[in-house]
Amino acid sequence: MPTDAISGAQDAFIAADVGGTHVRIGLVRGSRDPGAPVNVLEYRKYACADYAGLGDIVADFIAGLGATRVARAVIASAGYALEDGTVITNNLPWRLSPAALRTQLGFDDVRLVNDFEAVAHAAAQMDASEVLQLTGPAIAPKHGPTLILGPGTGLGAAVWIPTGKRAVVLATEAGQAALTAGNALEMALLGEMLKTRTHVPVEQALSGPGLMNLYTALCAVRGTAPAPYTHPGEITAAAQSGEDVLARESLEVFCGLLGSVVGDMALLYGVQGGVYLAGGILPKIRDVLIASSFVPRFLNKGSMREALERIPVKLVEHGQLGVIGAARWYLEHQQGE
Repeated sequence: MPTDAISGAQDAFIAADVGGTHVRIGLVRGSRDPGAPVNVLEYRKYACADYAGLGDIVADFIAGLGATRVARAVIASAGYALEDGTVITNNLPWRLSPAALRTQLGFDDVRLVNDFEAVAHAAAQMDASEVLQLTGPAIAPKHGPTLILGPGTGLGAAVWIPTGKRAVVLATEAGQAALTAGNALEMALLGEMLKTRTHVPVEQALSGPGLMNLYTALCAVRGTAPAPYTHPGEITAAAQSGEDVLARESLEVFCGLLGSVVGDMALLYGVQGGVYLAGGILPKIRDVLIASSFVPRFLNKGSMREALERIPVKLVEHGQLGVIGAARWYLEHQQGE
């Protein structure tokens, strides 16, 4: 760690963004002032499958910090928190418990926050150099609720609501809402998915695994045997290179469905301050997304089209967004205690 970082590390703490595939973890420090930046002193990315639990990952990260003592942590994770502090999540390979982390690591304080609730605390502060404008005005004409959404191992979403000095963030389980079709092909794909389950959630199509599901269903609809892809990255690579026509079509269906779902959520939550698409698969398919039906499908809401045209939609391209957002959440909640 650089000397200047060491000098300021005494009041630093761990902030981790726990996804179904990777854990992004940082040693961070910052001011409780809501407008102040978070400084990331150290940062690493871990594969969940390589470790028996989150405690082992945090311990490994701390071991690399040398003599720096850390006793506090905030964990951003998808899922539903129970009263005993454990988390129900579909996508993690191991149990997640803040109490167990405190015991294992000897920490004084371990907090848990929904992953997209954390991202919401960071995305609202992203500047123009860290975003790609997809549609709408550069600046929202009204200061109102902002939607932050992103497909990764699952689909996460949160709503940032300005209420004066300190905003309120509404965490959601939008990825578990029922997927709806917007055209004949999507109805056929939904029909294929319904052959194996009674409920098809949004993230069954709009996530990394969801892209795999779309490809498999599309091959069934087209009467073609699917290629032996084992990872969504293989589908995006084949789609972008042009070597697999159905992979490309699957990616285009993905983008169209995403536009429709984001438009629905913007209306459901009364979004006026903008939409941020954060992390996950989207930066990897940036060019496809721009050329896709995402924007037309986002706007295709009948008489509400004019309202949606007033909402900026931006792709956030900050790799440490979850870590920074978790840290910002922790600092703001300390202020309120």
